[in-house]
Amino acid sequence: MMTGFRLNLSPLKEPLGFVKLVEWLTAVFAFGSCGGFSGRNVVSVSCGDGRNETLDADFHYPFRLSQVPLIEGNTTLCNRSVSTTHMMGDSASSSEFFVGIGVICFLYCMVALLVYLGYMHVYKNSDFGPIFDFVLTATLVFLWLVCSSAWAKGLQNVKDATDTAGIINTLALCTGNNVTCEVTEFANMRTLNISVVFGYLNMFVWAGNAWFVYKETRWHSQKYSSQPGPGRQQVPAPI
Repeated sequence: MMTGFRLNLSPLKEPLGFVKLVEWLTAVFAFGSCGGFSGRNVVSVSCGDGRNETLDADFHYPFRLSQVPLIEGNTTLCNRSVSTTHMMGDSASSSEFFVGIGVICFLYCMVALLVYLGYMHVYKNSDFGPIFDFVLTATLVFLWLVCSSAWAKGLQNVKDATDTAGIINTLALCTGNNVTCEVTEFANMRTLNISVVFGYLNMFVWAGNAWFVYKETRWHSQKYSSQPGPGRQQVPAPI
């Protein structure tokens, strides 16, 4: 059996190859929109005597907010000494898990497309290739569900920690008399919302692709080859 590379673009015209190309694109959008994020919320502190102070709440991937200083060093705000204060929360595990699954799927799609376009003759003539492809595809469907749900919760935690209520809970000064704190400028988190959408979209796309991969396995072929054809009747065994 010849196992050399044979370029054949016809799999891209079939669901098996075309959906894999779609998966490659959706994976890029998913981890790219999350991993490249950087934003800033502007906090306005009203001292009650007519003076206003502003603070910058900068945050970015992987959203280890507990390591992001809201106030660096000892400083004076509203005639009060305030020590170094960090923001609250840590969504690094969920965001890194989400991005990690996206990168794994991105790389796997590239390898799968290479096999489909250059080694399809080997792929179809072996049991291992289609079965491995199906098992890994089914596993990634489950992982997309888990990581998307985890990241959706992590994103909500980021939003809660960086809004007005979160800043007030973080900065003790904001609970003092005649001192009010409010987030007056919010970072645009549209790309993070989009990342969650693409996470769930990846789950559905990979779930659909699992059927086309399953059709290439011997499990599918054995199922249909074992079924009696139309018009066939079972002949009773002689007594």
